[in-house]
Amino acid sequence: MNDHTVSGGGSRAGDRAQTLARLRSVSGEMATATLQRLDETLPWYAALPPARRSAIGLVAQSGIQSFINWFAGRGRPSDTGAAESASATVDPSSHPHADAWVAADIFGNAPRELIRSVSLQQTLQLVQVVISVVQEQFTSDDPELRLAFLTYSRDVAFAAADVYAKAAEARGQWDDRLEALVVDSVLNGESADELPSRVAALGWQAVGEVSAVIASAHGVPDLDQLRRQARQLGAELLVGVQADRLVLVLAESEHEDSAERLAAFSVQRVVSGLMPHFGEGPIMIGPPVPTVLEASTSAQAAQAGFTAVAGWQSAPRPTLADDVLPERALAGDPLARVTLIQRAYVPLAQQTTDLLGTLRAYLENGRSLEGTARALYVHPNTVRYRLRRIAEVVGWDPTEPRDALILQTALILGAINDAHE
Repeated sequence: MNDHTVSGGGSRAGDRAQTLARLRSVSGEMATATLQRLDETLPWYAALPPARRSAIGLVAQSGIQSFINWFAGRGRPSDTGAAESASATVDPSSHPHADAWVAADIFGNAPRELIRSVSLQQTLQLVQVVISVVQEQFTSDDPELRLAFLTYSRDVAFAAADVYAKAAEARGQWDDRLEALVVDSVLNGESADELPSRVAALGWQAVGEVSAVIASAHGVPDLDQLRRQARQLGAELLVGVQADRLVLVLAESEHEDSAERLAAFSVQRVVSGLMPHFGEGPIMIGPPVPTVLEASTSAQAAQAGFTAVAGWQSAPRPTLADDVLPERALAGDPLARVTLIQRAYVPLAQQTTDLLGTLRAYLENGRSLEGTARALYVHPNTVRYRLRRIAEVVGWDPTEPRDALILQTALILGAINDAHE
């Protein structure tokens, strides 16, 4: 009788035992051949530091040993009798030792830093090299062993994807917590010394000035979609949720290297594009600052403007925080008071011509050219000229109602400040 058809399946068990013994005897050769092939075919592997190469070698050896253990468990006879063990293939699911957890153990024992330094694509390249080496040199003469190794390698590939998916999920959760911490620090002006490292860890890559934006949240915001939309608009974005508000830190992404896009970038345009993600209510844009380290100044201005904008019933949406300086000052914002004095009162007071006196007379006389001219004993054209100079110096036009309110508030605050010096 042919040895492969011995009654009771004894020959099949014997063949499998011989195959298993041969696998164990050449396991070292498998590992050596695999590492040699990796060095020959994968340039990035050859460029790795010795410690990383050694770690990959351990993973490869672990994978080969795991396959041997998996093959042994897969072929273990059933306890229900010799007749069942003579069947063509033992169902792996009936043996807990044959589950894919063996493959997962390969990567579970890998150093954690290996996942950070070797990408999923590179890991799959590693798996492909191991498969090709083992198939070509160690399983080509045994169809059953070859099929078993293909099944096992499939499990290894899924296990690798699972490991990287879990790592990505954990990193995503950590990034979300770190981003929330950064935004909270920006909003409250805390931990400025730690901002550079934290922002760098989040992959912040921005050029130009930075602005903070505060808006109402719309239900449970989809932050991932918000980030994707911001990237499409050429912006780098940090976002956090503070109670019922969304806090954004915006800047131009350095990846937008087109001259046309650089010229077209503006925070107002980006915020307008993100408006579907915001809830009903005001959208406040803080003043631009040079870097993310000064973003707390922009965030504080945006926060104060968000609270005070209710005093300006016809405010546009979105609104610049510097456009609600009077309301912010009346609401008690010290930054708004200082800004008004420094940007309006002080520059006018430093002029050699009597711009400050002309502005005060113009506002006190109901913004009447003739009334101002009579009060100052000058020609109305002189008043017109001085009003144009005021607009050139401070950027607010006294003849415009809204700008006149800003300038009048600055005059009041400046006079109070002078009286207490």
